[in-house]
Amino acid sequence: MATTFQSFLIIQTAFIGDVILATALIEKLRKFYPHASIDFLLRKGNETLLEGNPNIRKVIIWDKKKGKIKNLFKLTAYVRSKKYDCVVNAHRFASSGLITVFSRSKIQTGFDKNPWSFLFTHRIKHDLKLNLHETDRNQKLIEFITDSDRALPKLYPSPMDFEKMSEFQTSRYICVAPTSVWFTKQFPVSQWIDFLYSINDEVDFIYLLGGPGDRAVCEDIRTNSNHYKVANLSGQLSFLESAALMKGAWMNFVNDSAPMHLASAMNAPVTAVFCSTVPSLGFGPLSEYSNIIETTEKLECRPCGLHGYKKCPQGHFKCATTISVESLQNCLTK
Repeated sequence: MATTFQSFLIIQTAFIGDVILATALIEKLRKFYPHASIDFLLRKGNETLLEGNPNIRKVIIWDKKKGKIKNLFKLTAYVRSKKYDCVVNAHRFASSGLITVFSRSKIQTGFDKNPWSFLFTHRIKHDLKLNLHETDRNQKLIEFITDSDRALPKLYPSPMDFEKMSEFQTSRYICVAPTSVWFTKQFPVSQWIDFLYSINDEVDFIYLLGGPGDRAVCEDIRTNSNHYKVANLSGQLSFLESAALMKGAWMNFVNDSAPMHLASAMNAPVTAVFCSTVPSLGFGPLSEYSNIIETTEKLECRPCGLHGYKKCPQGHFKCATTISVESLQNCLTK
């Protein structure tokens, strides 16, 4: 089997967390096809996640913000010219399906929810009711050419990334990534503030992580927590630098969002707060040491969706406000 495939293309043009989880496909394919070329197609902005990955030959970037359709047709033509033996499409939307179908690859495997999947050579069911982790669902795409064992996502920060982070790692510290793209996935700012305020001698430093757009929120948390140990690093670190910092943390506190998957890819200790979503949807932490924090109340409205909303559909946001700060504090006894 290992001599059958000489080249693979993995497609995942969704968001940061989706790309991180799809790196498990890279690990599995490399194990079974050590001499094959593996390329990865993703959206512009996520390419630095795969920097330094020794198992990738080429990262192909799709700019969705400028000339999206024009770039789509250019990409489709480029992919077709590469004559891949196998295209693995982990994305469930039409654009990636178009690329897959017109790749003319020998094998085209993707999820049945993709509108073009009826033309794939292998159409795999994507069922949230199976209570599988998304990493395992992804690997069903290649199970027929590998095996059914789980491979884990993995990122490869460089020695320079780790060296740069060493200045923050002189003593025990925790990382807190308090934001999310979706409001209903985000533990409320006031409760993050209360949590940080409650931390005394358990740790020496607290680092707030996030992107440039999260800096104002993180600064609000830093200022109002009235804690001299807190440093706001949001917008200052790359994805892989953040991953390197999280790797050495005593604990990483996150929402159901991209930083949780960064922790999983580094096997870093993590405490994940789930508000409107639930781990059984298949996006929970994969680190060996992980905690899941969620409300103890039985709410008929939870989960209210797969990805969350910009505001609580019911108006009360009890899935978040009923989570106690003490439940996070208890995770500092690791």
